[in-house]
Amino acid sequence: MKNDGVNPWMEISLSDYENHMKLASVRQLQAMNRMMKRQFSLCDTGSAMVLGVAGGNGLEHASQFNFSKIYGVDINAGYLRHCKERYPQLDGVLECICADLTASDVMLPHADLLIANLLVEYIGYECFSVVVSMVHPRCVSCVIQVNVNDGFVSDSPYLHAFDGLEQVHHQMHEERLTETMIAMGYRPSGTVEESLPNGKKLVELDFIYSEG
Repeated sequence: MKNDGVNPWMEISLSDYENHMKLASVRQLQAMNRMMKRQFSLCDTGSAMVLGVAGGNGLEHASQFNFSKIYGVDINAGYLRHCKERYPQLDGVLECICADLTASDVMLPHADLLIANLLVEYIGYECFSVVVSMVHPRCVSCVIQVNVNDGFVSDSPYLHAFDGLEQVHHQMHEERLTETMIAMGYRPSGTVEESLPNGKKLVELDFIYSEG
């Protein structure tokens, strides 16, 4: 899965990633920003954790809610530095955690709400289930990309910055992710779709823990 032991996300600059994602022909940054505002409202008190937080796209919406703690988790420490700098209004609330979620020794705290947007694709269902069990949230919200054409990375001038991602990418299916969550005691609580200009779409799958 790794290239010489280095996860490809360690080698993609934040500027290349964000500039690609916000192109008019891609518009995933904008779509995920809108979706994250809704995701925060799913469980607007207590604590939240954003897996694959990158530069913090969407975190500006967190101030509208009543979180006592927000954990931003990413494998790239450089991304987290930018994230922390961008949101001084979350000082004392936002805690950034640099972690490889595929590592056997990864440790994460509990959070009431777990958000994973375009993240499960890069760690797989099994690894994600381990993370969910560790964090034990009440609510889980995932955004996955559904591809209707070849290639999971949209064509753009930044395309080659993402060449290494094929090593760690897993094709996502709504049914399989839902089955994985149900097996852990979570029931589906909502679905939202965002169409993208290049024929792809983002699908948000929400879940809530069922005590029995």
